[in-house]
Amino acid sequence: MSFPIFKTKVGGVEQKFDLTGPEGRKEYFMAKASCEIELLRKHLKENTFIAYFMGKKNSGKGTYAKMFTEIVGGENIIHLSVGDIIRGMDQKLGDEKEKKELVRFLGKNYRGFQSLEEIMMLLESRSTKKLLPTELILTLVKEEINKSGKKTIFIDGFPRDMDQISYSLFFRDLVGYRSDDDVFVLIDVPMSVIDERIKYRRICPKCQTSRNLKLLVTSKVEFDMQKGDYHLLCDNPECQGAVMVQKEGDEFGIEPIIDRLKLDDKLIKQAFGLYGIPKVLLRNSIPVEVAGDYVDDYEITPEYVFDYNEQENLVNVTERPYVAADDNGVESYSLLPPPVVLAMIKQLVEIFDLS
Repeated sequence: MSFPIFKTKVGGVEQKFDLTGPEGRKEYFMAKASCEIELLRKHLKENTFIAYFMGKKNSGKGTYAKMFTEIVGGENIIHLSVGDIIRGMDQKLGDEKEKKELVRFLGKNYRGFQSLEEIMMLLESRSTKKLLPTELILTLVKEEINKSGKKTIFIDGFPRDMDQISYSLFFRDLVGYRSDDDVFVLIDVPMSVIDERIKYRRICPKCQTSRNLKLLVTSKVEFDMQKGDYHLLCDNPECQGAVMVQKEGDEFGIEPIIDRLKLDDKLIKQAFGLYGIPKVLLRNSIPVEVAGDYVDDYEITPEYVFDYNEQENLVNVTERPYVAADDNGVESYSLLPPPVVLAMIKQLVEIFDLS
């Protein structure tokens, strides 16, 4: 399985863009892919398609799907996160009225090898280590699709197991999108990058905003002299400078989810080898030695380095390109989301033969 290096450096575009905000991203995409974006917008007015986003946990599936929607236009696209749908069941199970409605809905729509009583027990005792039956997942996803009307569907979190690969080949028929194109969006992110995304993740205890002490800092960083470490302060004015904290277990990085990551990798390889369905191949990293030929400096993920000035009680923050070994041990730069989404846009134009 080999993910090609996609060139986002465009001749004649010398301007540097701020990729951290919507305005800068809009200018970036218009400069580098305005024709392709317009072609996709026209296509989506008359056509719909289904895209299955497949990548390891914390590989950025939701980020890429949402950014594509931000740039191309969200009125004709729905993003379905299977994980969010399942977590939404917890709220319904905690409310008697909603629970009765869920039982009624499943009793009318669910078909499978387990009784309704068994399905409800599975929902009420579910854990992240045990997957729910595929038939139940399909029932819940189809219901979400029916609520939204006929639009392009980005599915994040399906397929999640080997049997679901086969289901995905016929998913468009199962949900009534018989003439739609469908594509796999396969995402390659080094294990080392995922490990540091988890280890350095920080969460605001008030608004639950997520940042990263190494890769995505807030505007305010403080040094804790008692603990001898740095912490981020939430940028949300309503949180009044709340100290962002590490979630329990994040200090172990990928160790607790290594089996899940290996399964995700196996699923990607399985999908990669399928015939008859087009594939968008996205890679988050690029070898350091060739990066200058393919990407602009501002497209590379920055790593933030802190230096505490004790006399002024001030933390100086500097940036440098983030370097991490890929899964083959090659020193590589990690890319920011926009160049990855740019590769997705250009590949979809080719797949749908829009040029």
